[in-house]
Amino acid sequence: MPLPPPLTQEQRREALAKAADARRRRAELKDQLKSGSTTLRELLDRSEDNVVAKMKVTSVLESLPGVGRVRARQIMERLDISETRRMKGLGTKQRQNLLGEFPRR
Repeated sequence: MPLPPPLTQEQRREALAKAADARRRRAELKDQLKSGSTTLRELLDRSEDNVVAKMKVTSVLESLPGVGRVRARQIMERLDISETRRMKGLGTKQRQNLLGEFPRR
């Protein structure tokens, strides 16, 4: 597969700014989850948003209060969700199972 053509300085600068903005927005969403100002249900409802869609489910679960890395992975394993799954890739049943696991979050 051939490599894409190199980016111009302006294209590179724009791509870096876009990536930094996406990282900042993901961090804000995770902080909102941690503080309780947004819920898992709200985040799942926004999974068509490009920033939310590309978030890893493990990262989202780890941002919930009382859920760490180990518990997040245990939950995902029990609910048959791949560790590499992103929010947009969750199936209907997986969403329902996650919401059942965290009914008030």
